[in-house]
Amino acid sequence: MTAVESAVAARPGQAEGAALQGKAAIVTGGASGLGRATALALAEAGARVVVADLDARGGREVADMVGGRFRACDVSDPDANRALVEFAQEQYGGVDIALLNAGVATGCGVGEDFDLARYRRAMGANLDGVVFGTHAVLPALRARGGGAIVATASLAGLAAVPLDPLYAANKHAVVGLARSLGPALAADNVRFNAVCPGFAESRIIDPLRDMLSKQGLSVIPAEVVADTVLRILTGDGTGECWFIQPGRDPEPFRFRTVPGPGEPVGV
Repeated sequence: MTAVESAVAARPGQAEGAALQGKAAIVTGGASGLGRATALALAEAGARVVVADLDARGGREVADMVGGRFRACDVSDPDANRALVEFAQEQYGGVDIALLNAGVATGCGVGEDFDLARYRRAMGANLDGVVFGTHAVLPALRARGGGAIVATASLAGLAAVPLDPLYAANKHAVVGLARSLGPALAADNVRFNAVCPGFAESRIIDPLRDMLSKQGLSVIPAEVVADTVLRILTGDGTGECWFIQPGRDPEPFRFRTVPGPGEPVGV
């Protein structure tokens, strides 16, 4: 059994195969959690993967598991994103797929606990990382005649989160980007979608585990999110935001139409 086969043997379900065979993929935040699981799933499906993360030890470990490459990258830095894409092009001759997944917890609110450094760190990873990553990878995707970008958002991007409004703010922004860039990039044959999991297995939920357990809330396995990303990549939708909740089949969220001029609120 190969390293890739050993790493993915415990994953539920089967990866989408033929459509991803030989594709070159970048996965940011790939050293752990959702990024790690998706890197494994992509490799199982035959893709060649560049794992990007600030965690060099974990990132190299995942890259070795999938037979891919590792690149240290601070996604909040535009130059680092450009260098990451150039590295992937050097290694694999181009880029077909980008999972812009790197993210962090906020760690502060907007009241007395507001911390400017933490705020900028969270916005830098969770929002700037998607914007800068998209900006950097678009020329590479266009050079291939098109491709696909999936950004990791959250259910916090679809609902109010009173306990962490800043996290909700940057995830709502990612949802807005996905809904807007989907149609905006269609002419370039580039599909842009978002994945919006609830509480999923990752480092971000580490401080919440006791609370989730006491409330009887299930944690979504990272592999379920990875399988959803592969469904998105092998589908034909764009501008979609796929929600993932325990006990429900993942699917695109159906946004209500905004009322037009003169229509009563609530229509």
